[in-house]
Amino acid sequence: MSTFRELPISPYLQDRLSASRFINPTEVQAAAIPHALNGKDVVATAQTGTGKTLAFLVPVMEKMLKEPSSKLGALVLVPTRELALQIGKQYEQLRGKKLPAAALLIGGTPERAQLQAVRTGAKLIIATPGRFEDLFDRNLIALDGIKTLVLDEVDRMLDMGFLPAIRRIVGELPRARQTLCFSATLEASVAHLIHDYVRDPVRLSFGSTSKACDSVELTAYEVHADQKLSLLKRLLDAETGRSLIFVRTKRATDRLGEKLKRHGMNVGVLHGDRTQSQRNSALTAFQHGKSRVLVATDVASRGIHVDNIAQVINYDLPAIPEDFIHRVGRTGRAGAKGNAVTFFSRVERSDLARLERTLQLKIRRENADGNLVREERSMPVDVSSLVPVPVKPGSRMVCLPGEVLQRYSV
Repeated sequence: MSTFRELPISPYLQDRLSASRFINPTEVQAAAIPHALNGKDVVATAQTGTGKTLAFLVPVMEKMLKEPSSKLGALVLVPTRELALQIGKQYEQLRGKKLPAAALLIGGTPERAQLQAVRTGAKLIIATPGRFEDLFDRNLIALDGIKTLVLDEVDRMLDMGFLPAIRRIVGELPRARQTLCFSATLEASVAHLIHDYVRDPVRLSFGSTSKACDSVELTAYEVHADQKLSLLKRLLDAETGRSLIFVRTKRATDRLGEKLKRHGMNVGVLHGDRTQSQRNSALTAFQHGKSRVLVATDVASRGIHVDNIAQVINYDLPAIPEDFIHRVGRTGRAGAKGNAVTFFSRVERSDLARLERTLQLKIRRENADGNLVREERSMPVDVSSLVPVPVKPGSRMVCLPGEVLQRYSV
């Protein structure tokens, strides 16, 4: 299949694809959609950025058009709010006037509005497992009409601890259903879950799912911890396109975002503790070019779709090697060229080498400029917090900050 026009789908959906400028399918789409249209269960593994969302939306929408029902017909489970919103946006772009709006059941937004979408005729639910399980346990959603289950980013859902929720939800679904599973990796735990829920599936795999895309140039800089900010600013100043920066913790993400803002940069911040409104605002500004820098935890390594990210910068090494692939997969998408830069310290040499061995890839080393500015780390002391410390007679009286005194008291 070289064009979507070759698919045996309704003229209406053909027109909607053309109107949305979907002309030539990706490799994943060309292989998965025909099998799904024939009613087969599908298990597909592929790198991020290969078009997996459309690979399941097209058959789901075609079934909704051909087999109209008054009941909820399809359920898509995803690991993050961002991914749910991305899928919802693509569905909204395609559905036109013949299909009802989807219901997004995700945390961080009022559940009343979400349930209203279900009650007013939604035939497709896109949900995170936690929010969906909560609403289902309160008997607010009926599942007896589900004909299609989609498990998207299965490996990520398991990483995030959603396995009990997934088993609880899927156990309540009709057995006579179609199941479509999409994942970037197929580890043992994922394979075990899929074995339990699919029937005689068509298995599809595209390229290596455990190494970075060939269109991404990988570079690593060994740099002192207090010179990382200086190197980062140089890389950002040298790049006119969008830059996505990954930091390991939420608190460090906030701190780095504030530092870059103090240097006059328009920066967005994204992590799990931000409100849904804050997350939406940061992503929208990044997508529309109002800010060309986004600082994020691994919540952004999957589930966000932003075209033309010029470079990904791993300010901190990822906690697990597989997260490196998902981070790097945000650039160099759909065949475009991209750059991925990783910072590491002298003591992290072995960690980077282990990452390369695990993922079977080679990262080009570059020496950081020895003239990089060292970050000032001394913090001003709040005089009001000083506490007198008694000493021996004849010795000088000293004062210590209260929190320091408390930390080292015995």
